[in-house]
Amino acid sequence: MGVVTDIRSGRSPERVEGAVHRAKTGRSGSGSVSLFWRIFSLNAAGLVVATALLLGPVTVSTPVLAGEALVLLAGLVLLLAGNALVLRFGLVPLQRLDRAMATADLLRPGSRPVVAGPAETAGLITTYNTMLDRLEAERATGAARALSAQEGERHRIARELHDEVGQTLTAVLLQLKRVADRAPEDLREEVGQAQEATRAGLDEIRRIARRLRPGVLEELGLASALRSLAGEFTTHGLTVRHHVNGDLPALTQEAELVVYRVAQEGLTNTARHAAADRAELRLQPAPGGVELLVRDNGTGLGGTPEGAGITGMRERALLIGAALALEPAPGGGTDVRLRIPVAVRAPVTEGPR
Repeated sequence: MGVVTDIRSGRSPERVEGAVHRAKTGRSGSGSVSLFWRIFSLNAAGLVVATALLLGPVTVSTPVLAGEALVLLAGLVLLLAGNALVLRFGLVPLQRLDRAMATADLLRPGSRPVVAGPAETAGLITTYNTMLDRLEAERATGAARALSAQEGERHRIARELHDEVGQTLTAVLLQLKRVADRAPEDLREEVGQAQEATRAGLDEIRRIARRLRPGVLEELGLASALRSLAGEFTTHGLTVRHHVNGDLPALTQEAELVVYRVAQEGLTNTARHAAADRAELRLQPAPGGVELLVRDNGTGLGGTPEGAGITGMRERALLIGAALALEPAPGGGTDVRLRIPVAVRAPVTEGPR
C-alpha cells in the first residue's frame, strides 16, 4: 500500500500570485503608507515649519538668546520624537517576523505572522508567508515520496523474509525432525535444542515480517490490525489495553496506514523507553474526525529532545493533514494523540417523485 497524498496549501493560486505581486510592488493591500514616505513626510513637515518661522516674524539673534535656544531645542526634540515614534511602530511587525522566523517549524505547519505595518514590511511578511506555504508543500510532497518508497521497501523485505528465509527455516525444522527420529538417545536432546532454536528463529522472523508489512491491515481492516498490535506488544512486563469504537467514519487507505504506523511507533517507544507496565490504545470519534490515543504510565517525555521515531510520526501525520500532539498523561506517563480530520458527507435526500 503506497502513501501518495496530494498536499496543497490553504491559499489558492490566485491569492498567492496576488500576494507576490503586492510584495513586489510594495503595496500591502491595506492602503498603508511606506516607511520611507512616513519618515520623509515628518521631516519635510518639520523643515517647512522651521523655514516658515524663519521667513516670518521669528528671528534668531547672534549670539543666540536663551529663549531662542529653548525654542530651537524644543523643535529638535519634537522632530526626533516624531521620527522615533514612526520607526518604533514601523519596526514592530519586523520584530514579530523575526520571532516567527526563529520559531518556524515545518513539522508544525499553519503558524504565520500577521501581515501588518508599512508597505515594505507588509510585503516582506507576505513574501515570507508565501515562501513558508511553498516550503511546507514541497516538504510534505517529498516526505510522501520517501514514505511511499519506505513502505514499498518494507513490503519487499517482509516478502523475502517470509518466502525465502521462512521457507528455508521450515525445511531445516523438517530435516531436524527426521534426524531426531533416527538419532541415538544421547544426541536427541541436542537435536531437540536445535529444533527449539530454529523454531524460535522462525517465529521471530514471522513477527518481524508482520511488523514490516501489516497484512492484517489489508485483509481484516484497521480495527483488527490495532487489536493484533495491542496483543503483540502485550508481554510479561507490559499490558496493553485496546478499545476501538465500532462507530467510526470511513478513513482512506493512506489514513489507516498512518494510524497503524503511529500506533506501532507509539507502543514501540513505550516498550523500549518509557519503563511502563500499562499502556492503552484507543481509536474513537472526535469532533470533525477520528482520534487515536496511545497512553502509558511510564516516566514521561521530560526534557529529552524528539528522536527519529517522533519525527517520523509527525511527517506521517502531515501526509493526511492530521495533527499530532505529545503531552503528559493524567497521573504520569505520556499521551500520543493523532487527530485525523474526516469530511462528513451530507445525506442524500430524494425529492418527491
